[in-house]
Amino acid sequence: MTNETASAVTVVGLGLMGRALAAAFLRAGHRITVFNRTAARADDLIAQGAHLADTVDDAVRASRLTVVCLTDYAAVYDLLDGADLAGGTLLNLTSGSSAQARAAAEWAARRGGTYLDGAIMAIPSGIGTPEAVILHSGAEADFTAHEPVLAALGTVSYLGADHGLASLYDVAGLAMMWSVLNAWLQGTAMLRTAGVDARTYAPFAQQIAVGVAEWLPGYAEQIDQGAYPAEVSALATDARAMTHLVEEAEAVGVDAELPKLIRAMAQRAIAAGHGGEQYPVLIEEFSTPR
Repeated sequence: MTNETASAVTVVGLGLMGRALAAAFLRAGHRITVFNRTAARADDLIAQGAHLADTVDDAVRASRLTVVCLTDYAAVYDLLDGADLAGGTLLNLTSGSSAQARAAAEWAARRGGTYLDGAIMAIPSGIGTPEAVILHSGAEADFTAHEPVLAALGTVSYLGADHGLASLYDVAGLAMMWSVLNAWLQGTAMLRTAGVDARTYAPFAQQIAVGVAEWLPGYAEQIDQGAYPAEVSALATDARAMTHLVEEAEAVGVDAELPKLIRAMAQRAIAAGHGGEQYPVLIEEFSTPR
């Protein structure tokens, strides 16, 4: 491939997200080749200047960088298994597990291509804005070679050489998102029994969430050092507050399953001798499959 194709990009998979990716590259002035089994999905992109490849092999050969966004990894293999990946880089933005990402890197290497795995932390309408965060993992040299082009998609982030890191960060982010939302819903359900609506409670809940987020760097240091001095409160004290939460939820007729689960984890840690340590000691419970 020549220097003339340095700013050429291929996008394979034109669902809602794939079309958003291709459109962002077009807005940034890159030469775009697209491929989708249902060719009609490319009509709007062709009108904006994209080229529709006749085959997926033609699409991959058109650019040094091929961005793939399909339903799952099985679809990636099904569509690209016969394509010539030699000399190019495949950036897979298909959602999957860390194990799937590492296996896909080996699959691409056997076909002569370099591989980056990625995760999109945005909705389609946000692609191309700074609010869209795109996570990447794989060989740093491969990421660096294409970083100027990838910047068209939003805020690009390189996580490390392990191809599975983007997927792990993705699901870790989902764990944060759902945990915060579930905690807010628990509190909202309880307050509604006293006539307080969600809109009234939301600003207070937001203030609590921001305050807790400020604890994270200090708690992270404790986890990384493996030492949990009770600088704020001991886990045994927290567990008593958890019991209060469970009792209050049950008293007002709200489901208490979530706080009971959290309390059960704390009780196991206390039984193991960690009652005098600070809350992050629960990392040992989270790290133990049951």
